[in-house]
Amino acid sequence: MALMRYVILQQGCDLLFVEMPSDYAYQLSALNLRLNKEIDKLTAAQVPSLPQAIAECDQLDLLQESLQITSGLDYINELEAAFSAIREENYPLISLLTEIRALQAQLEQWYEEEGQ
Repeated sequence: MALMRYVILQQGCDLLFVEMPSDYAYQLSALNLRLNKEIDKLTAAQVPSLPQAIAECDQLDLLQESLQITSGLDYINELEAAFSAIREENYPLISLLTEIRALQAQLEQWYEEEGQ
């Protein structure tokens, strides 16, 4: 069984728990920090709001049924869709999309190899 790690994200009062292969959890946290740093520079009308990475942990037991764990690949796919929908003209959005898509490709490959 693969070793997983959890990235905990906060948006307002809501928490999101993202399960990542342990070798890629840090990359998601770093990507999140970079996106949050750069998102204020975007001038498009429709910019997605982003949660903040607040913690990482090796084990996670959720005690409330209303909370759930999101797959890292599902999360990154949603992130890629949100950023690719932005119609930005003044900021080089392609660099952010490149970083998102690089992690997306790594996760797709990881899940494919784990499924074999």
